[in-house]
Amino acid sequence: MITTTRRLLAAPTPDLAAHTAVHGALPRPHPAELLDLVDRSGLRGRGGGGFPTGRKLRAVAAGRAPVVVANGCEGDPASAKDKALLAIAPHLVLDGVELAAHAVGAAEATLCAHDGTALRAAVAARSWSIDVSVVDIPGRYVSSEESALVNFLTTGDARPTVKVFRPAERGVRGRPTLVDNVETLAQLALVARRGPDAFRRDETRLVTVGGAAPHGGVFETPVDLGLGEVLRLAGTDPDATVLAGGLGGEWLTRAGHHRASSIPGVAAFHVLGGCGLRETSEVLAHLAAESARQCGPCMFGLPAIAADFTALAAGAAPADTAARLRRRLGVVPGRGACAHPDGAVRLAASALRVFADDVTAHAHGGCLA
Repeated sequence: MITTTRRLLAAPTPDLAAHTAVHGALPRPHPAELLDLVDRSGLRGRGGGGFPTGRKLRAVAAGRAPVVVANGCEGDPASAKDKALLAIAPHLVLDGVELAAHAVGAAEATLCAHDGTALRAAVAARSWSIDVSVVDIPGRYVSSEESALVNFLTTGDARPTVKVFRPAERGVRGRPTLVDNVETLAQLALVARRGPDAFRRDETRLVTVGGAAPHGGVFETPVDLGLGEVLRLAGTDPDATVLAGGLGGEWLTRAGHHRASSIPGVAAFHVLGGCGLRETSEVLAHLAAESARQCGPCMFGLPAIAADFTALAAGAAPADTAARLRRRLGVVPGRGACAHPDGAVRLAASALRVFADDVTAHAHGGCLA
């Protein structure tokens, strides 16, 4: 039997009184002490990048007039962990916002979400020593990328920008900006309460299992739990084929042989339930439609790749389609303003590899699924 430690989702605490009863008062160590605690905890970002949180905090703290941005947008539809966290334990996230601002010396913080109605109520229930606002971000896939958030909060344009400077150096309105995922901030609040040693002993993470999983949803699991065990929690065969890392991830066969925490991207796992080529073509069409349409790879590359996969899935592709796709996939990565086209290429390349037999079958009017 798999046992898990529930800390972030220990109990539904949507109101402040219930939150305080479960988690206790929020400690406020000296900023230098807090930064040391985070360093020693080994906490890494939970938005998909996995960057050490302590290093990011220190980089922002070194600048003048810093800003804190909490990213709760969760633009990848394969993931639902942030939505669950904000619904069940919003004040744990707000604790993290308060601590992050304290650590870097910020006088203002912004919480970003696609619908911030519930967050506004939680913010209004607390007493703040800093200016805190909730901003609704356009509901597009790329709008939750950190440079898109910085761009929107500065100019009103929710599209990614070429990263000449990191947000920690020059972010919102040119000021050093800490952009952290809401789960990262909630974990920060646990580090401050529990200390680094206790935090590491039973560290957890939130993962989403969807697709054909019989009991899919959001799970809080030990941070080092194998993907096979994660899939079993959702009632899925650990040898299933899974799209791992969100829509910009990659297909894995016998997914249970991988460590969930070692897979890059968001902590989302979509279990294949039918034809892999068809599901890939649908995801690629979505990624092409959700691009910012401001650079060549997104304007031309992604629609062409999506169209080729649609033809493969329909059994209507010319004989040279797979070879042409591989050529196209080789020229797209690294040329976009953000990593959006790179993720689409990673997905497409993994599909050609994992579903190679399906490509042959579809070319002859059949389907292995």
